[in-house]
Amino acid sequence: MNANNRTIIILILGFLSAIAPFSIDMYLPGFPAIAKDLNTSIETVSYSLSSFFIGVCIGQVLCGPLLDRYGRKRPLYTGMVLYVLATIGCVFTQSVQLLIVLRFLQAVGGCVSMVAPRAIIRDLFPVQESAKIFSYMILILGVSPIIAPTAGSYMVTHYGWHSIFILLTILGVLLIIAVVAGLPESKQPDPDYSLQPATILASFRIVLQQPQFFTYAITGAISSAGLFAYLAGSPYVFMEYFGTSEQAYGGIFALIAAGLITSSQLNNWLLKKYSSQQIVQLTLTIQTLAGMFLFAATALGWLNLYSTIGLIFIYLSCQGFNFPNSSALSMAPFTRHAGSASALMGAIQMGMGALASAAVGLFTPHNAMPLTGIMASCVVLAWILLFFSSRKIGFAAKNVDIEEQALDLIEKY
Repeated sequence: MNANNRTIIILILGFLSAIAPFSIDMYLPGFPAIAKDLNTSIETVSYSLSSFFIGVCIGQVLCGPLLDRYGRKRPLYTGMVLYVLATIGCVFTQSVQLLIVLRFLQAVGGCVSMVAPRAIIRDLFPVQESAKIFSYMILILGVSPIIAPTAGSYMVTHYGWHSIFILLTILGVLLIIAVVAGLPESKQPDPDYSLQPATILASFRIVLQQPQFFTYAITGAISSAGLFAYLAGSPYVFMEYFGTSEQAYGGIFALIAAGLITSSQLNNWLLKKYSSQQIVQLTLTIQTLAGMFLFAATALGWLNLYSTIGLIFIYLSCQGFNFPNSSALSMAPFTRHAGSASALMGAIQMGMGALASAAVGLFTPHNAMPLTGIMASCVVLAWILLFFSSRKIGFAAKNVDIEEQALDLIEKY
């Protein structure tokens, strides 16, 4: 693979991974307008965000085995077409209930664009490069939270919230074209790969029994759930509680996202000196301390708009270190079944995210307490899991052969 092809592939994979976050971030500034237009509350509109997370969670479990059975590109085509059709439906919806359903379908289709890139990275690049490739992808993913809320607030103000879904439809079509023209098939269809439910469930069970996968996939999912809580709760906290405008909210969102991007690129520098395990342990500890202080200071009434932004900035910047390293460590033990492992990791992450975002919506907000409390709880639980489970990890180099042999035995049934 020459340098130009490598760059093109990473760009396509990065933009594919970004379409689902873009579908979230762009419509967040439109919550008040959607609520007003559909005669409902912002809290009810936030359930369309939770349904999106649930759709991604369920969809990833379904598409992972399909990626291993039919190759990487055919499931990508099918999923992206469903995404485009559901997005068109969002343009014309007249009720919040239908919006919630369409967002679920949009997520089921679009989730393959999250699973396939992780599997393709495992197909095309050496294990020791995975964390670096994931960091490059975060640089592209970082475009979403910087551009999307700003673009969304501008479009809501000047063209109405429906225009957001028109733009997402166009982006979906462009991505389909990019996959057709510029992305190689990294894994040929495997007709021997069984799609029997019992076989798939058994494969998932063995993946979960791999200590390295369990520890880092679950730890990464719980810590990132704080990010999903932020996505669900930040429209109320900043626009309603602190009284910022839609444009100001987009700027705040972009500033905080800049921390995530910067830290993801600093991660590449740290990987020259430290292992992924060491980086995760340190940055998760920092994130836990930031989350605990954020909640305590909110409860004591010490925070204003700017100090709240600063603490959330520190908290979410840690994700730029945690995500690429925990993802690489989770995927390292798997080769042939990278699609299923990627799907399970993504499903766990989105499942945790759906729970966190739904939990934010369950509370009647009068201040920032529900949001900061859930953000703090997520990282505290992740920290406890990591430091109590790390002793049990058998690293990938010692476990790949055993894991692959076990999975091959399952496929014979």
